[in-house]
Amino acid sequence: MSLYDEDTFVVLETNQPEQFLTAAELLEKLKAVLASVREDLPQDVQKISSVEAQAKYLIDTYCELDVGPGLFLQWYAVRLEK
Repeated sequence: MSLYDEDTFVVLETNQPEQFLTAAELLEKLKAVLASVREDLPQDVQKISSVEAQAKYLIDTYCELDVGPGLFLQWYAVRLEK
């Protein structure tokens, strides 16, 4: 259970405007991306068996993922003013 369950993430992606996603939305996005870039994942991520667990691990430990030559996907937790 994360300390910041209500956190919002700003997501930066090749040729896309910045997006603000909830942790749940980012999890779904990463799961979709992981399904398409399985062979290029970092070693520690490859060791995790399920895509859902890989996506959660990425959110907790990384802030970017290599999604191909010349492409990028980055995410950063942000606090939005209430």
